[in-house]
Amino acid sequence: MKLMTKKLEKEIPTMRSTENVENPKIAVHYFNPCGNGDWYVLEGEKQGDDWLFFGYVKGLGFDELGYFTLKELESVTIKPFGLGIERDLYFGETYLNEVK
Repeated sequence: MKLMTKKLEKEIPTMRSTENVENPKIAVHYFNPCGNGDWYVLEGEKQGDDWLFFGYVKGLGFDELGYFTLKELESVTIKPFGLGIERDLYFGETYLNEVK
């Protein structure tokens, strides 16, 4: 599955564009299909051949706002199944306070 599409590239708010928004809309949701781990992208920007995201990370032993990259998500291999992180194709309009 492609974690980034041309459509998403156009839809993800630019970095720092939501920092003064009290309850920003989540642009995209990535998840571990075999267990804990959710990444909720609030904003991002392309950096060379990668994307830097700012968002909410949940279920990895901590829940916090922070930075992560597309390449980090793409590098994950879930053992023993050999699966990777997936993009939630059915994630509807959702705001940060709903996932916290």
